[in-house]
Amino acid sequence: MNLEQLYDTLKKSQEKKGAFFNKDKDLVFELLESLQLNKERYGYMACPCRLASGDREHDKDIICPCEYREADMAEFGTCYCGLYVSEKVKNLEMEPTYVPERRPAEKIL
Repeated sequence: MNLEQLYDTLKKSQEKKGAFFNKDKDLVFELLESLQLNKERYGYMACPCRLASGDREHDKDIICPCEYREADMAEFGTCYCGLYVSEKVKNLEMEPTYVPERRPAEKIL
């Protein structure tokens, strides 16, 4: 799957869940490229902004979309890496802010 196909596939599936791509398309495509690289490297699309271990079970919380995305978007307007934004950010009803790491310290290498 090329980057455009990945973009179209994720856009369609994630918008149904209230997650929208960041308006910065350059950032989005850099992150999508990193997701594809992680898929080639590890066999799964680990969050490109976190250090994956290569153990799918250990990293299941950071497989994109990560399990922290919903809470991050609700509280801060964007996910940790900035790939996805909330509907409020998309509609300019909320300004995204810094997203702290929610992943437990014992899961971080």
